[in-house]
Amino acid sequence: MQISVVIATFNEEESIAELQEWIVRVMNKHHFTYEVIFVDDGSKDNSWKLISEFGKQNPNIKGLKFRRNYGKSAALNRGFAAAQGDVVITMDADLQDSPEEIPELYRMIVEDGYDLVSGWKKKRYDPLSKTIPTKLYNAATRKVTGTTLHDMNCGLKSYRNEVIKAVEVYGEMHRYIPAMAKWAGFTKIGEKVVEHRKRPYGKSKFGLERFINGFLDLLSITFIAKFGKKPMHIFGTVGTLLFALGFGITAYLIFAKYFFSQFNMTDRPLFFLALLTMILGTILFVSGFLGELIARNSSIRNDYHIDKYSGIDDSQLA
Repeated sequence: MQISVVIATFNEEESIAELQEWIVRVMNKHHFTYEVIFVDDGSKDNSWKLISEFGKQNPNIKGLKFRRNYGKSAALNRGFAAAQGDVVITMDADLQDSPEEIPELYRMIVEDGYDLVSGWKKKRYDPLSKTIPTKLYNAATRKVTGTTLHDMNCGLKSYRNEVIKAVEVYGEMHRYIPAMAKWAGFTKIGEKVVEHRKRPYGKSKFGLERFINGFLDLLSITFIAKFGKKPMHIFGTVGTLLFALGFGITAYLIFAKYFFSQFNMTDRPLFFLALLTMILGTILFVSGFLGELIARNSSIRNDYHIDKYSGIDDSQLA
């Protein structure tokens, strides 16, 4: 199978019929072998009823339904697990992403050799209250993750199948799949300017809180990627430095008390600063030690993604 299209949907009954017809029309026009996987994220409207009808009419249309709303990351993760196509394409269900972009996104993966291609909605039809925070968010993300994408949060993306099978999406980490793919070793990441269409039905399910959550998720994913398997490197280093600073201040106060002047050490603000830094340093060092114990006993502590084999079979790696 050439293409799997994964679509997370939540209360989008007005748009999904038009969307699936448009996708099928594009696929048939270009003679692709395909599947379309709708993941109903606990919709309260008739979305699942429509998806079920699509599947009866066209065996290439498939669906998964969550019992309740878990979020876009959970929906994509389950969709990725079910996807069988050589190239996996994601898009939003609100008709703001155009299926006409699918052939070129597929070609860039297959012919140009990209691992991942992200859409860039260069011209947006959103209010300033959304576009300005989005630009700031993307700038911060590029700086922290080292990716060069202009629109990290664009829902229209294409992936080599190996990429989505190697990356676990959870929480609200769907925004950072390109960064996670890069850290997993898939470094050939491309970008394509795509059409951003006005939303014809309903309203966005995301509010301004997504920018706060997105920033916190950015910190989390960066920390996990760099120190997830070696927590002592960050906690131990910072803890040791703080403890050394407090110890140095304490040594200075003792030296000053007995050789230069008589004073009560507890009357000096430096004494409390030294005490605070030594306590914090000890706490951080112990946190790093506990983190190492947890990491050492984790079932995925040696879970590394191997790209190719030469003269070695799976039994030798067991």
